[in-house]
Amino acid sequence: QLHLVESGGGLVQSGGSLRLSCTTSKGTLEYYNIGWFRQAPGKEREGVAFINNGGGKTDYADAVKGRFTISRDNAKNSAYLKMNNLQIEDTGVYYCAADLTILTESTTTEAAAYDFWGQGTQVTVSS
Repeated sequence: QLHLVESGGGLVQSGGSLRLSCTTSKGTLEYYNIGWFRQAPGKEREGVAFINNGGGKTDYADAVKGRFTISRDNAKNSAYLKMNNLQIEDTGVYYCAADLTILTESTTTEAAAYDFWGQGTQVTVSS
C-alpha cells in the first residue's frame, strides 16, 4: 500500500521551470513504475511522463518532449518531474501515480493500469 504525495507545484511565468516531487509515506516505490499525469480545467487527464521501476526507461508525451524530464531515486523513495520552458498550456493539476509491476523494461503509459494516485499539485503558468 502506498500513500503518494506530490509537491513542488506553484505559479511560474512562461519560460520558467519547476521541479515536482512524488514520495510515499507508506511502502516503497522500488517495485513500481511511475507516471506523471496532468489535468487542465475543462480537459481530460493526460499522461505526461513515465519511468520504469529501475529508472532505465522513460517515455514522454509529445507535448513535453525536450522540456520535461522524469527521474527517480529509489534510495530516497522518490520520483521527480523537472519541467523547463513552461508554457501556459502546461497549467493544470499534476498527479503522480504508481503501478506495481514485475516487468523491468517497460513503462506504464495507460492511466487505468496505475494502482495508486496522489492528490495532485497545482502548476500555474502565467504570461
